[in-house]
Amino acid sequence: MANIKPSLAKGTRDFSPREMEKRNYIFNTLRTVFKKFGYNEIQTPSFENLSTLTGKYGEEGDKLIFKILNSGDYLAKAPEDFLNAKSSNKLIPHISEKALRYDLTVPFARYVVMHQHEIALPFKRFQIQPVWRADRPQRGRYREFYQCDVDVVGSSSLLNEAEFILVYQEALATLGLKDFTIKINNRKILSGIAEVIGKPELIVDMTVAIDKLDKIGLDGVNKELLARGFTETDLDVLKPIILLDGSNDEKLLSLKRVLSASNVGLQGIAEIEEVFRYLKNFGVERLLDDFIEVDITLARGLNYYTGCIFEVKTNEVSMGSIGGGGRYDDLTGMFGLKDLTGVGVSFGADRIYDVLEELNLFPGSTSASTQLLIVNFGEEACQHTLPLLYNLREAGIAAELYPNAAKLKKQMGYADAKQIPYVLLIGEEEMASSVYSLKDMASGEQQKVSAEQLLAFLTKNAISC
Repeated sequence: MANIKPSLAKGTRDFSPREMEKRNYIFNTLRTVFKKFGYNEIQTPSFENLSTLTGKYGEEGDKLIFKILNSGDYLAKAPEDFLNAKSSNKLIPHISEKALRYDLTVPFARYVVMHQHEIALPFKRFQIQPVWRADRPQRGRYREFYQCDVDVVGSSSLLNEAEFILVYQEALATLGLKDFTIKINNRKILSGIAEVIGKPELIVDMTVAIDKLDKIGLDGVNKELLARGFTETDLDVLKPIILLDGSNDEKLLSLKRVLSASNVGLQGIAEIEEVFRYLKNFGVERLLDDFIEVDITLARGLNYYTGCIFEVKTNEVSMGSIGGGGRYDDLTGMFGLKDLTGVGVSFGADRIYDVLEELNLFPGSTSASTQLLIVNFGEEACQHTLPLLYNLREAGIAAELYPNAAKLKKQMGYADAKQIPYVLLIGEEEMASSVYSLKDMASGEQQKVSAEQLLAFLTKNAISC
């Protein structure tokens, strides 16, 4: 067999132990905040039935779903005419029944429907798991990445939207980010805009186009809108709306004038205003000025959002969105459970990781690692050491015994490589006296300690498991 040079699939990454510590620092921080707001954790499978996922993300989103080929001879039952025509879109349903999950929201909706008789409403859950998208890899965009979602279903109260803003603010501030923007819009406002220009049937086409404003600019958006069935007259109406500026209150006031003839548009404005009232009553009115921005171009291009929508960006690093979400009244209805409203937001953990790394915001030690290495001086010393090692671990001290009686230099090098702060030497003299030599790897200083003194010292100075 020819040697194959190992390589990573595009859009994926390996993570070293140190990198995993940093990732877990993010996950644990988010878990703490989520639980503080009353959310409980669930998990769903890595892949779902293809029919569960398709039709939920819009035409462009569906193209990014990783399909899984059926096992066995998956082409055996494929229609001959589709094979000959090389029509992949028509062929997919015949050769693929499963797909890797695209996000965590649709699997969550499926979970709620299947477990509706077991859960108490409103049901508040968070989920931290990987998702997969067949996107073009680039900086901050991967084909395999983690999402950290918080959702609540069974409550129409806009208090939930206000609390999600607080979740974002607290989580990102706890992670050390100081300058970020939480953008808010409402799909009803976008529907109102489409209604006012006389193209309500093109609402999805309009939102998909204007959602790309940051990427392709106004000229690019106009070009795409024209290709999707809008006229130059429509663009003249849309331009001042898309380029709306001023404070949040000024933007909403302008929108009220523009959408005065659209009941659905005015409802969307009223919902944002209610979210803002909740925040003011929380006593965090400063968030409205410091972190929150009404952005009419925010569309998020996903078919299932029906009310308020969010997107979060850091202003400290050039990076795409690091979070987003919104209300999705109709999602569970697609699975047969009608009239169950939901709202949720997501944190892009991989992008947040890159942001914290670039800003050097990770703490020096993000989780407990080995605090003590016991040097192995041979079989007799090894056996003498095992009860001590067991007792240290029972006390919550992360400790390990070097597995072989290698040269001292090699064992000390191992401690250096793993950044283990303390090394314990137990030779013949130490075994006889039960007084051990403890070395501080940073200072090089050594001290004599008994087992009890060792435990007390490590408990006081080391990070416990």
